[in-house]
Amino acid sequence: MAILEGIQIQNYRALKDVTLGKTIEDKYVNPLPRLMAVIGANGCGKSTLLDALGFVGDCLSDGVEVACDKPHRGGFERVRTLGVNEPIKFEIRYRENPDERPINYSLWVDCDINGRPRVVRERLRQRRKGQRFGQPHPFLDLTNGSGTVWSGESTDSEEGNKSEPIRMKDRQVLGVSTLGTLSEHPRISKFRRFLSNWYLSYFVPQLARTQPTSGADPHLDRTGENLAKYLQFIERQQPKGFSAMLTRISKKIPGVRAIKAIRAPDKRLLLEFDVEGYEDKFYQQDMSDGTLKMLAYLLLMEDPDPAPLVGVEEPENGLHHQLLSDLALEFKAFAGKAKGPQVLITTHSPNFVDALSPSEVWILNKNDSGHSNLTLAADVSGVMELFMEGLPMGSLWYSNHFGIANP
Repeated sequence: MAILEGIQIQNYRALKDVTLGKTIEDKYVNPLPRLMAVIGANGCGKSTLLDALGFVGDCLSDGVEVACDKPHRGGFERVRTLGVNEPIKFEIRYRENPDERPINYSLWVDCDINGRPRVVRERLRQRRKGQRFGQPHPFLDLTNGSGTVWSGESTDSEEGNKSEPIRMKDRQVLGVSTLGTLSEHPRISKFRRFLSNWYLSYFVPQLARTQPTSGADPHLDRTGENLAKYLQFIERQQPKGFSAMLTRISKKIPGVRAIKAIRAPDKRLLLEFDVEGYEDKFYQQDMSDGTLKMLAYLLLMEDPDPAPLVGVEEPENGLHHQLLSDLALEFKAFAGKAKGPQVLITTHSPNFVDALSPSEVWILNKNDSGHSNLTLAADVSGVMELFMEGLPMGSLWYSNHFGIANP
């Protein structure tokens, strides 16, 4: 599965210049691990970090103007860092698989004289086989909508491949969005597929209680509103393993003896919960927010074809603190599967962080200018030594060994 090695974000709200992992400019930094957590005080930019990832995906699917004008963003000038006149910039580095050379994608978004957002720079590039120095060769290179695109699978040989001039008609649309649908540009298509499949979870328990009359969805959506349809899909795809999956999940939710799928008279699939201390059975509409949230996360980890990157914001909300270390281990196992995704989690919980290592935790805080700084916990003086002596990460955080305020 494709893996994100690093991302640099510039001029996006409080994220004036932060780098997570390895980019083309930071080639000696370790690439991102399979599981990573970002911690920090309220207002330091954790939600902004996840939203920045969502912004790139929205630019791909909807165009840059629609992405900026989403209700929670409020337009380009509210998205761009205050006091900055430069474009919003992203630098993404990824590999299709461990044997492939990394590919780097640059995206710059600015506004025209009328304040309308537009794409001003876009590049997708990779070093040729054996190339160690110099600039990577571009598959796509656009400035202000004009440039070149490389047709063919590889830049290693001129044979059967060629670079062609191109001009984008709509400056709101990403080049990788348009060209990634064409068979002549397989590398661009692969990156488009990688980027479009990022999944960010903002689970809303109340929405998960809805019961649509019909339908089956192959993946859980961002809010969990299609939980019933997602269950319907898994039951259809894996009828023999569906009951076993529910049995596995029930053992991981405190107070639940068993979960069973039953058919309503109108053919809907319902989950029946056998809860300790009660003879009567309950259904998902009756369960607590915390139980539904734990159920949704565990079901997400049963996805037979998960997204390459899964982002989860503050999974601890609504969950008992003693569950969080176990949940972190579940996410770790999910990310460690042969076809598992990378998992990025923002959290306030030391209990969750207790299950992680210094190379899996980034610390986000604000400097005197009000902009966010991002530091790998392993790079903080003394943290690795204390961790190796047996002190868990959550305890180090709570006792302020990271140099930031207590959660």
